[in-house]
Amino acid sequence: MSADQEHSSQDKQRAAAPGLLRSSGLVGMMTMLSRVLGLVRDMVIARYFGAGTGADAFFVAFKIPNFLRRLFAEGAFSQAFVPVLSSYRETRDITEVRRLVNAVSGTLGLVLLGVTLVAVIGAPALTAVFAPGFLDEPVKFSLASDMLRITFPYLLLISLTAFAGAILNSYDRFAIPAFTPVLLNLAMICAAVFLSPVMETPVLALAWGVFIAGALQLFFQLPFLMRLGLLPRPRVDYRHEGVRRVLKLMAPALFGVSVSQINLLLDTVLASLLQTGSVSWLYYSDRLSELPLGVFGIAIATVILPSLSRKHAAASADQFAATLDWAVRAVLLIGAPAALALALLAEPLIATLFHYGEVTDRDVMMAGASLRAYAAGLLAFMLIKVLAPGFFARQDTRTPVRIGVIAMVANMVFNLALIMPMAHVGLALATSLSAWLNAGLLWRGLKREGAWVSQPGWWRFGAQLLVANGTLAVLVLCLNPSVSEWLAMPGLARAGQMAVLVGAGVVVYFIALALAGVRVRHFRHR
Repeated sequence: MSADQEHSSQDKQRAAAPGLLRSSGLVGMMTMLSRVLGLVRDMVIARYFGAGTGADAFFVAFKIPNFLRRLFAEGAFSQAFVPVLSSYRETRDITEVRRLVNAVSGTLGLVLLGVTLVAVIGAPALTAVFAPGFLDEPVKFSLASDMLRITFPYLLLISLTAFAGAILNSYDRFAIPAFTPVLLNLAMICAAVFLSPVMETPVLALAWGVFIAGALQLFFQLPFLMRLGLLPRPRVDYRHEGVRRVLKLMAPALFGVSVSQINLLLDTVLASLLQTGSVSWLYYSDRLSELPLGVFGIAIATVILPSLSRKHAAASADQFAATLDWAVRAVLLIGAPAALALALLAEPLIATLFHYGEVTDRDVMMAGASLRAYAAGLLAFMLIKVLAPGFFARQDTRTPVRIGVIAMVANMVFNLALIMPMAHVGLALATSLSAWLNAGLLWRGLKREGAWVSQPGWWRFGAQLLVANGTLAVLVLCLNPSVSEWLAMPGLARAGQMAVLVGAGVVVYFIALALAGVRVRHFRHR
């Protein structure tokens, strides 16, 4: 097939691309599968390792490369690369697109390899920086450093996986990148169940599970790139025009969309200075708050970035603004009841998922308190995910970086103000407060620049949300047993009770929306 024929074929595929609602639903389903398995993974970790020294050490060793993955690969790199790739796809032929892919893959791979080698050699120094509280506990510090040497290459592998996923997303192949994280959860579950019993230090099995998962995720996506005709042939080329554009956009983007991840890492640093268990309590509560964020917020953000980038390249300002407005409404539709449910069911959710093995009643209460604090900022976390692409799609990274710096400084101020009276709960609440500041400034910037224009029907939509969420709150308060009853239930009884409660809540919420006049057709958008 000639280059012209391939380009023509891609134009037809673009015209037949699914709408944003369908694509978001597809990504949401794949992400839901991944997040459910992620909760199973965390339940297995809680059962085998609890919230003690080994668990704290692993969570730090895993969080460092995972944080950098979100910051560089899924944060700055994806937000810089997708708009450039979309521009190439709209305005150039397939040969130029392949040259861009080859140059970016070679350059990115070389940089990541260098960073990985330095980090593996300097693992103790990294551990001291990100968990200074471990310095007073030599066993925990040594264990975290050893595991970091095993887990850090995950950054190299998963960043290349994110690069492959960005290409697939740009060509509207959303399902494969959304499914890929399932492999991480499966690998870690298998490592905990089958590998840890045969290791001298059982918790090290989790670190090896992370390493194996990185390789599995990368190689899983390569056949799909081959099918698109875009399997990279890496070339290191810093002079390539597209590479220069990506690098130029990446630096400020580090603080834009990923500021919430920086704030979460700062929580870990400060939590390491608190009593043993604080890191684990924050981890378990953060994992639960990330379920709706990942399933809905990130799903919507994933599908709108390529769409916004193409609309900007085609100079469709009205469609650009309408797409952003659609994304904000979709986030509020799902995010508001999710935040409400997390706040009202914090301890019951923690008890249902993690109150096994080494996890005590006190651990449930402590993690539940920080989950409620994270729930206060859930909507803000989700709004950041869909508002930031409004800047990155237009290749404006300066505005988000200014906003990111303001939010980071505010987070540190909130941390210092709240850590003494509220301990680990104060750290979670500080993260939520800074997220609201971040989201508010992003919204104001988009509105001021005319990139987001309010579409008709907002007052009615707000009233519909208020009615549906009020109905949901009344239902949960009426049906929810006391925390002491939840703690006294056997595991299966807790799971059954929670399934009934969540199922009833979902049904009642959507019935209330329907009675208030919300219809699926209102959310169809291309």
